[in-house]
Amino acid sequence: MEPTQSIGVHHFLTHADGVATSILVLMILASTTSWYLIVTKAVAVLRARRRTSAFLNFFWNAPSLDVVAAHLEENHPDEPFSHLAYHGIVASRHHERHGAKRLGDAGSSADFVTRTLRKTIDEETARMESGLTTLASIGATAPFVGLLGTVWGIFHALTAIGLSGAGTLDKVAGPVGEALIMTAIGLAVAIPAVLGYNYIVRRNRVVLAQLDAFAHDLYTFLVTGAKIDSQPPQSQLQTTSMRVASANFPRG
Repeated sequence: MEPTQSIGVHHFLTHADGVATSILVLMILASTTSWYLIVTKAVAVLRARRRTSAFLNFFWNAPSLDVVAAHLEENHPDEPFSHLAYHGIVASRHHERHGAKRLGDAGSSADFVTRTLRKTIDEETARMESGLTTLASIGATAPFVGLLGTVWGIFHALTAIGLSGAGTLDKVAGPVGEALIMTAIGLAVAIPAVLGYNYIVRRNRVVLAQLDAFAHDLYTFLVTGAKIDSQPPQSQLQTTSMRVASANFPRG
């Protein structure tokens, strides 16, 4: 009974060799990194959501783009939508004042604004996706690293049992059960990393889709000075109806 009482997590950790200890330290570092990324990304998402809501409420209720520009100059953009609006307004004014004097400014004002908006969206995409590769790698490899520790532990446990000559079930089950702790640790590291990665990727896709739609409206403001109508004018609706009716009318 005395050997059985000593079997457990503490016994496994205190009797682990260099390889098992290295794998355990690696799992601890991976878990710390994944939780750091999950928490910081989640906090950033919540903060950006509040700031985005406040900025969009201000933007759509502002009397003109000049008011928006003055607000952005006083308050540095701290979230994707205000950042996009700031660079779009700066690009539009730059092209109006200086024209196409450089290769980077070549093309019409609409082309220059389009390139600026697209570049800003790409920068925001790269910023939001930073760290996700590490998180995905931890979620994908942690179970296999834990399994490696389990295989290594079982190998040494069976070797020790073979040398001692005691191959009964009570002598085998304890060391093998201890080795399975590494698999459990690998899963404990991988599951939060995978769930956190899926949540962050989903939130990024939603934000980028909204940012793309906002960029379309912002582009229209900067180029034409008016917002795209959500519904076509009444005359256009009547013309469209007449075309549909004439197209469906049977010809003799």
